[in-house]
Amino acid sequence: MLVLSRAVGEVISIGDDITLHILELNGPQVKFGVEAPTGVHVHRAEVYQKILERQRAASHPAAAPNP
Repeated sequence: MLVLSRAVGEVISIGDDITLHILELNGPQVKFGVEAPTGVHVHRAEVYQKILERQRAASHPAAAPNP
C-alpha cells in the first residue's frame, strides 16, 4: 500500500485517467473528489461489497421449491 500525505488543493494521479482532488480536511475526515472516465465505476468499499453480493446471488439463484 502506498501512503501519501497531501494538503487541501493538491491532487493524486492514478494512471493517465484518474485523479483524486483533496477538497477538505476536517479533523480525521478527508473529503476528496474523484475524476475518472465514464466507464470506470467508483464506489465506497461497503457499497461495492453489496453490489458484488447481489451479483453473486443473481448468478446463483436458490433452487426453486418443489410443490
